[in-house]
Amino acid sequence: MSESTVQVSLAHDHDRLDQLLETYRQLKRVDFAKAKQAFREFKFGLQRHIISEETILFPLFEDKSGLRDHGPTVVMRAEHREIGRRLEALHDKVRRHDVDSEREEEELLQALAAHNQKEENVLYPAIDQLTSAEEKADALRKMDELPEEAYRTCCGHAAGHIHLGS
Repeated sequence: MSESTVQVSLAHDHDRLDQLLETYRQLKRVDFAKAKQAFREFKFGLQRHIISEETILFPLFEDKSGLRDHGPTVVMRAEHREIGRRLEALHDKVRRHDVDSEREEEELLQALAAHNQKEENVLYPAIDQLTSAEEKADALRKMDELPEEAYRTCCGHAAGHIHLGS
């Protein structure tokens, strides 16, 4: 996340995550081990993205805009909960080596597409407008430095203690 604006940096992360999920979808029936690894990277990356937004970026926006109990971050947090539920539904299929996961994939993709569009077209540009270059750089640096234990969890456990569907 080294780009100078929140919009560019986080839109790039959205694209990276989309590609990891697409890799899972393309490989799941031909090389499940590689597909599972792509899903694992996607899951951890999406969790990292959401947690860093909620702990670093959203509070910055709320402080700068004064919109704490209403406004876009309230909606984004609710959508993050829904995305999390859909992610776990797909994760359950991956853990069971169940490649018939098209419904779960589509539901997750639809939720992500609508959510990402709102963030990229409304929230991120607003943050870029409300913050100085230093504040943006500081927020992006903090997001880059988010400790792994904050997001590398699976089934409620740290990544080092579980195995996705092994």
